[in-house]
Amino acid sequence: MKTLICRKPGELKLEETEFDAVPDGWVPLDTARVGICGTDYHIFAGNQPFLEYPRVMGHEVSARVSSDYKGSAFTPGELVILNPYLACGTCHACRMGKPNCCENIRVFGVHRDGAMAEKFAAPPENLIRADGLSADQAAMVEFLAIGRHAVVRAGVTKGARSLVIGGGPIGLACGLFARLEGGEVTILDRSKAKCETLAETFGFNTISPDDAWHLKTQELSNTFVFDATGSIHAMNNGLRFVAHGGSYVLVSVVKGDLVFEAPEFHKRETNLLSSRNALADDFEFVVAAIKSGAIDTDSLHTHRTTFDTAAEDISAWSDARDDVIKAILKVA
Repeated sequence: MKTLICRKPGELKLEETEFDAVPDGWVPLDTARVGICGTDYHIFAGNQPFLEYPRVMGHEVSARVSSDYKGSAFTPGELVILNPYLACGTCHACRMGKPNCCENIRVFGVHRDGAMAEKFAAPPENLIRADGLSADQAAMVEFLAIGRHAVVRAGVTKGARSLVIGGGPIGLACGLFARLEGGEVTILDRSKAKCETLAETFGFNTISPDDAWHLKTQELSNTFVFDATGSIHAMNNGLRFVAHGGSYVLVSVVKGDLVFEAPEFHKRETNLLSSRNALADDFEFVVAAIKSGAIDTDSLHTHRTTFDTAAEDISAWSDARDDVIKAILKVA
């Protein structure tokens, strides 16, 4: 089968591989679509902290149950969404109902090989029926669920000011779901072109860092600030945008140390939160939001590739992400 392998940072190769034996109880799947995530760009660039090479990327996935599936949980040919987080079920986090941050978590495409291949397999409990969604829409559920989870973690309230730093797919997802909760959302991004797109296509208030330096501090005071930049420098500087009594939610995960000035952090009585992955409820909420039209997936999906051009395209998009919102690899 065709498999796209990241051999080392900066090196993607399309290779012919054998389909491994399906673990007992798992479901064999024919990959339909794979969304290309910021995590994948970090893997390609060598900036992902939880990874060993070589790696088959791909965790934003829609797939069809293979014809040789013999179980009863699904029907062959049925379209499903992958919940890519494999949790142990026994650690402290799992016992608390938080498998998204399991102590022993294994994420498809990060800790183990993912779905940038013609076939893969997954446990039935990690598959969600995609009734009423297209293959493209189903492949976008996971990244949207991450944004929704961050908004739930923060507890965004109606009318509260929220600032999302970083206007990539995850930041945009945070903004969309904060707005659905009734929040007043502004997105800050380093690219003026990206700001224009987010304003024109999605109707967000936007601001660039150059503009931000000229505004008064009180104009940037936000009850909720989400970092989705993938930049440790930005993460360390985002505290200044948080209002006194506000919350700072770190959705990004990159290599490096978080460093805040203690007086600035303390005087705000800042709530500092990390938000990792998503829960089953988040996936279900996103599916319902797409079906209802509350989330416009047509506007989110901007680029497409195939196995024949994916290595070249992913390399190019990694260096020119201002123009890309969500790129999708079409497998079948």
